[in-house]
Amino acid sequence: METILSIAGKPGLYKLVSRGKMNLIVEALDETHRRIPAFATDRVTSLGDIAIYTDEEDVPLWKVLESVSKKESGKVSSLDYKKCSNKELRDYFSEVLPNFDQDRVHDSDIKKLLQWYNILINNSITNFRETLAPTEGDNVADRDNAKE
Repeated sequence: METILSIAGKPGLYKLVSRGKMNLIVEALDETHRRIPAFATDRVTSLGDIAIYTDEEDVPLWKVLESVSKKESGKVSSLDYKKCSNKELRDYFSEVLPNFDQDRVHDSDIKKLLQWYNILINNSITNFRETLAPTEGDNVADRDNAKE
């Protein structure tokens, strides 16, 4: 099972390759596939720990990514999230997750989610449940309480 990570201040997504004494070795999920260390001072977040606010209970990121994939037929996002208006962005996202919390989910959150979705699709990571969902032995309570 792959562990897909986001590192604050660094663009893109990373795959956990190895663990050192004082750091993690991660590989960029981009054309370069460069390996870099991630230290304890870096804010590293597993995508499996992220959930999106809704009007009811929070929805794990993998479920939202599956909804995007279903909408896009498994292809990269048809929405140009970098250039579209905020209204277009929110209209698109309301098709994916109709009951998302309009106040607590920011436009930047939606853009980041779509960016991550495209990165995963371009790296042939399409089974979001298998890749990002909690597995036996994970601290499911902590993961379910994580927020975007």
